[in-house]
Amino acid sequence: MDEDFDMPPAEEMMDKDFDFPDDEGTNLKVGEEKELGKQGLKKKLVKQGEGWETPEVGDEVEVHYTGTLLDGTQFDSSRDRGTPFKFTLGQGQVIKGWDEGIKTMKKGENAIFTIPSELAYGDSGSPPTIPPKATLQFDVELLSWTSVKDICKDGGIFKKILTEGEKWENPKDLDDVLVKYEIQLEDGTLITKSDGVEFTVKEGHFCPALSKAVKTMKKGEKVLLTVKPQYGFGENGKSAYGDEGPVPPNATLQITLELVSWKTVSEVTDDKKVIKKIIKEGEGYERPNEGAVVKLKLIGKLQDGTVFFKKGHGGEEELFEFKTDEELVIDGLDRAIMTMKKGEVAFVTVAPEYAFGSSQTQQDLAVVPPNSTVYYEVELVSFDKEKESWDMNTEEKIEAAGKKKEQGNVLFKAGKYARASKRYEKAVKYIEYDSSFGEEEKKKAKALKVACNLNNAACKLKLKDYKQAEKLCTKVLELDSTNVKALYRRAQAYIQLADLDLAEFDIKKALEIDPDNREVKLEYKTLKEKVKEYNKKEAKFYGNMFAKITKSESIDLNKPDVKDAELMSIDSKA
Repeated sequence: MDEDFDMPPAEEMMDKDFDFPDDEGTNLKVGEEKELGKQGLKKKLVKQGEGWETPEVGDEVEVHYTGTLLDGTQFDSSRDRGTPFKFTLGQGQVIKGWDEGIKTMKKGENAIFTIPSELAYGDSGSPPTIPPKATLQFDVELLSWTSVKDICKDGGIFKKILTEGEKWENPKDLDDVLVKYEIQLEDGTLITKSDGVEFTVKEGHFCPALSKAVKTMKKGEKVLLTVKPQYGFGENGKSAYGDEGPVPPNATLQITLELVSWKTVSEVTDDKKVIKKIIKEGEGYERPNEGAVVKLKLIGKLQDGTVFFKKGHGGEEELFEFKTDEELVIDGLDRAIMTMKKGEVAFVTVAPEYAFGSSQTQQDLAVVPPNSTVYYEVELVSFDKEKESWDMNTEEKIEAAGKKKEQGNVLFKAGKYARASKRYEKAVKYIEYDSSFGEEEKKKAKALKVACNLNNAACKLKLKDYKQAEKLCTKVLELDSTNVKALYRRAQAYIQLADLDLAEFDIKKALEIDPDNREVKLEYKTLKEKVKEYNKKEAKFYGNMFAKITKSESIDLNKPDVKDAELMSIDSKA
């Protein structure tokens, strides 16, 4: 407001709590009056606002108002002056009643606030226009507001949105962003500016504030940042460099920042050894599944730029086509392609572990040296997904499950246990829900579930995933409680998990069912020998440790150390 009617905060009110529920006062009907909180502040709605959003603490709001005493005496009006009043909400720049009342308003809303003296100017008033202990009325129209966010929640960076961005996504740490900026000191001195610079969010650029801010921005968004020294250049400042001016010690910066665009970078594998950077966004939301037939434009390069593979580029050259998850390309490329959408163009970086490993490999156009990280430019032109179970009838589901099981058997015999495991899991998914199956189909489905879960358990034992092996065997035993292979493999898992009592129970039960089973007998013999050997070692160790304390101390010996026993053969029946 202008000079003849300032609205300073009432100091005696600053320490009092005055919290409202978030929706209180936001859903009144025209003509309805309601008390906000418990200190006498009232709001009467004169005109409905637009939408549902209301300003938040820190936002810069713009209002028109008329202020009167309860007897109708007008003491101030922005309408009479023809100039809207602007202030920052919730920062104590106006009386408490304003801060609390206006945050309940929507854009374009008009309301009358009755504000008791405790939330206005208190016992002293504001001479000569506001008497002591005066209750005031304000007719307020909320014209607009500009969002101002404390993005680090510590007062270090305030962000004021100048131009709204598109959609809802924000860049992440690994993404490469393209920005424009202008950086000034508080007095307007220009430090530097750029009409376009690209950097990785995590690595940052110029000062820490830029990477902090872009992670909160949308594509096309333009903001004004107020940056305190801790996110600028701190107590040391920054010397002039090239075209950049110096930044004094403990300087607050004003940064106008625009997020032009960004390239999404994602970690295809958990160990960060296959990285995909999207150059061009694809269409829709579908991606190739395992077994999909994909068609690509593909260029493979070494770190020095040597092209070792090129397909689908130029003239009438045929696209590169293959089926995913069939080891027809290197593992890293296979995995990356299954994260892509139709029409997507990406740059994929593949570490040796997911590429050609430690061997020298001859490719179409060049030799790939041992332990090479390789780089692919990929465009996914089209793909045909492998048919999903929900698109199949019951006969097709059983047939598909049988094929996946056979593929798993081939991979298991080749020692490719992880890939075999995935085939068995996929097979079971096809027939997992059999409520629509006929009696004969249910029998076939049950036999396939038993075989696939058993074989998958064998994979998990080889991969030392003993917990999953135990769970898979338990699933089999829920379908067939006398399955000797399931008891045998679960016993092996229990041994590795140090559950010896459970292991012995399963082995004994298996021998009751099949007394002449040689593999189970050998496992039981090995188990007893290892337990005996372990107990001797443990007894000696703990005996020496506690001999001086007591001779009567009993020793708990219950954790054997048993190596992997030979697996019973995988089940190729059903």
